[in-house]
Amino acid sequence: MPLLRFIPEATDIDFVGFRYFAFAIDGILLLIAIVSIAVQGFNLGIDFKGGVLMEIKAAQVIDVGTLREDVIRLGMGDPVVQTFGGTGECDHPAGSCAMIRVLPRAAKANENQNVIDQQVVAAIKAKLGTAYTIRRTDVVGPKVSQELFRDGVYATLLAILMISIYVSVRFEWQYGIGAAVATGHDVLVTAGLFSVLHLDFTLTSVAALLTLAGYSINDTVVVFDRIRENRRKYKRMKLADLINLSTNQMVTRTILTSAATAMALIPMYFFGGPALADFSGPILFGIIIGTFSSTYVAAALLLYLPAPAGGVENSGTADATA
Repeated sequence: MPLLRFIPEATDIDFVGFRYFAFAIDGILLLIAIVSIAVQGFNLGIDFKGGVLMEIKAAQVIDVGTLREDVIRLGMGDPVVQTFGGTGECDHPAGSCAMIRVLPRAAKANENQNVIDQQVVAAIKAKLGTAYTIRRTDVVGPKVSQELFRDGVYATLLAILMISIYVSVRFEWQYGIGAAVATGHDVLVTAGLFSVLHLDFTLTSVAALLTLAGYSINDTVVVFDRIRENRRKYKRMKLADLINLSTNQMVTRTILTSAATAMALIPMYFFGGPALADFSGPILFGIIIGTFSSTYVAAALLLYLPAPAGGVENSGTADATA
C-alpha cells in the first residue's frame, strides 16, 4: 500500500440523507452573509474608496497612537494607522512596519484632485522625516475607485454567468442551473466573510473571488461528469442513490485536491505579507465552502429539477452496484 494512501479509496456516506442538516447550516451562512453585506457593507480599501495609502518602516516598534496623532495634526481628518508584519524585515523588530491610509478632501470646482493628493503625500513624508522609510505609496482618485468597484462587480457576475453557460452546453441546462447557483453561493458566502470580519475589500479581494469561482466550478464539473457517467451505467438507479454513488467515488479525489491547494496557500497566508494574505485567506475559506457546495448545492439541486434528457428514474431500486 502506498505510504500516502491514508484516505480510503471507496467510501459509503449518505450525502443526500444529510442534505437537510447541510441546508440548515448553509442557510445560516447565507443569512449571515446577506445581512452583514446589507447592514454594514464592505470595508472598501483604497482601490475602491480612493485616497492615499502609505506603508512605512521604522528601526523601532511604531507607536500607532502617536503616529496617528501626528497625521491628524496635518488636518487629515480620521486616518487609519495600523501595524503589520509577516514580511521578513517587518518582523525585525515586530511592529516596525505600519500602514497609513487617509482620504484627502475632495477638490473644489477650480482645483485638481491629483494635486491635492500629492500635497497630502508630501505633507506626510515631511512629517515622518528621516526616521521612517517609505516602502510604498498608492494614490487612487474617487472617480477611478468607483469605476474599479463597478467593474469588479461586473467581472464577478459575468464570470458566474459564463460558467453556467459553459456547464449548460457541456452537460444539460439542469446542470447549468446547479453550477450557477453553487458558484454564486460560494462567491456570496466568501464575500460575506469580508463584510463580517471587516476585512479590506480591494482589487486583490476581487481577484480572490474570481479565483474561487474557477476553483469551485472545477470540483462541481468533476462531480457532474461522474453523475453523467453513472447515469449511462445504472439507468434504473434512483437519482438520490446515483448522487451518493458519484459523490462517494469522487470524495477522496476532492479531499486530496483541496489539501494540496491548501498546502500551497497556507505559506502565502502566513509568510506572504498583507497583500498575499488578503488573497490566500479568502481562498482557503472558499475551498471549504466550494467543496461543500459541490455536493449540497450543485448536486443536491438536481433532486428538485426535472430529470435531464435520458436521465435516471426518480423511483425504483438500483439494480447494480458500483
